[in-house]
Amino acid sequence: MTKTYDTILWDRDGGVGTITINRPEHFNGMTNQMLRETHELLHEVADDATLTVIVLTGAGPSFCPGADLKHYTSGETGEPGKDEYFDVPVLLHEMPQVTVAAINGACAGAGLGWACGCDLRYATRSAKLNTAFLDVAVAGDMGLPWTLPRLVGAGKARELSLLPRKVTADEAAAIGLVNAAFDDDSFRRDVQAIVEQLAAKAPIARRGMKAHYVGAESMGFGEFIVMETKDHGTITATADCKEAFRAFVEKRQPQFQGR
Repeated sequence: MTKTYDTILWDRDGGVGTITINRPEHFNGMTNQMLRETHELLHEVADDATLTVIVLTGAGPSFCPGADLKHYTSGETGEPGKDEYFDVPVLLHEMPQVTVAAINGACAGAGLGWACGCDLRYATRSAKLNTAFLDVAVAGDMGLPWTLPRLVGAGKARELSLLPRKVTADEAAAIGLVNAAFDDDSFRRDVQAIVEQLAAKAPIARRGMKAHYVGAESMGFGEFIVMETKDHGTITATADCKEAFRAFVEKRQPQFQGR
């Protein structure tokens, strides 16, 4: 049973879980407590095979602008930070569930790092995205030098990091930083429609596909093909795959059972 947290909200609807960054009075600025709570929640839910999709979004008009600098310069930083809590983008990237960042507003610094750790990113058209780290004289955290080049290419990633600026949602979509930008008034509905499509896919095959993408990042091509071929044989033997084949031939929607 997932416990209650102070800086994030957890909501579940069937196989879809939603994490809402919840410090709207501070524009969802990140704190050590938020790091810990998100780390703990993701570790807990990653092992839940009944969860299919995890959505990460923000409360109010902001996603997460990075560290709450007022908080950290106040002299009252609260609980100490721990290096292990900085694995949040790794968890988002590697956990079996498909992770979706629903960027509903300002997204910068560590907040952008979290978003880039997700499998998919969608932004409301009014959102602005910014690496921001050099503007506050830090080299950065949350893994952007690893994730960002894989999304926008090495040269563009360096430009965005070395010359930080606010990037519009439309530009972010054009360069591959987000998958799409949606109008503000339809954003939640548009993201929900995509989440529903993801959740409807065959569970074993969907988890297998994500595992393949994660594995491919650290394997040579030949090594990956061996793993993929082995998994392909296992997955095509499942009841869900047989059902999908029959449904395709019969021109109907398949009914998956996760086996």
